[in-house]
This record gives sequence, structure tokens and C-alpha cells, in this order.
Amino acid sequence: MSLENIFGMAGGAMDAQSKRLALAVENIANSDVLAGDQASAYKAKRVNFATILQHQVRDDRRETAGGIRINEIYDDNKVVPATYQPDNPLADEDGFVYPSNVDSMLEMVEITQASRAFESNIEAMNTAKQLASRTLEILRK
Repeated sequence: MSLENIFGMAGGAMDAQSKRLALAVENIANSDVLAGDQASAYKAKRVNFATILQHQVRDDRRETAGGIRINEIYDDNKVVPATYQPDNPLADEDGFVYPSNVDSMLEMVEITQASRAFESNIEAMNTAKQLASRTLEILRK
């Protein structure tokens, strides 16, 4: 495996984890949003990763075979019970408001996982760089 492939895979993974982190932060920012009906209530965004196979590589995206990319961003369809708040201006005719389905603790886990995966990819890049440097040192002798 070439150094370019290692950096390509790690860089692509870091990009995907950055987007995952941004979605978790967006979810937390919208965790207290209320709506007047279930359909318009904020739904947490989730990410689905996919492995990039050799025949799927796109040079315009600087992808590397064996790396990952975001396959889709989808809404979490977990249903949260309505809350009775008849004085709320967003309440429906029965006095219910619909909170978002964001679980702040789950989002903190997502942030931690994305951060650790990002750090792991940095370590992989650093290790590859050190191996290349040592190889050059050995060849100079």
C-alpha cells in the first residue's frame, strides 16, 4: 500500500468524521425545538458510511479505494411523545406540542466516537509518515 493511499484513506475518513461531528452538533443545537405537529418536529440527523470499492473511485472527489465516504444523511425516525402545553403558541388544537427526537446524551456519544475516530486517523497518518522517514534514513546509509 502506497503512502498516497494511506493518506487518502485517512484523509477521507477524517472528512467523513468531521461531517458526522457537525451533524451531532446541529442535532444538539436543535434539541429544544418544539413544533405544532409530529411531521414538522425536528428529527435528529444520522450518517451512513460506505466503503469505497475500486470501481467506485472518483478522482474529482479525491477518493481512495478502501476508504470511506458518507453514503447518505438520513433523519432518525424515533418518535417522541407529545407534551401537553396548551399555553404554548405552537400547540395544536388539542394543546400538544411536539419536541425534537434528539437525545443529548446519544449526541455526546456520537461526538466522542467521531473525535476518537478522527484522532485514530491522524495517528495512522503520523505512523505512515514516520515509517517513510525511517525508510529514507535506512536508504541513505
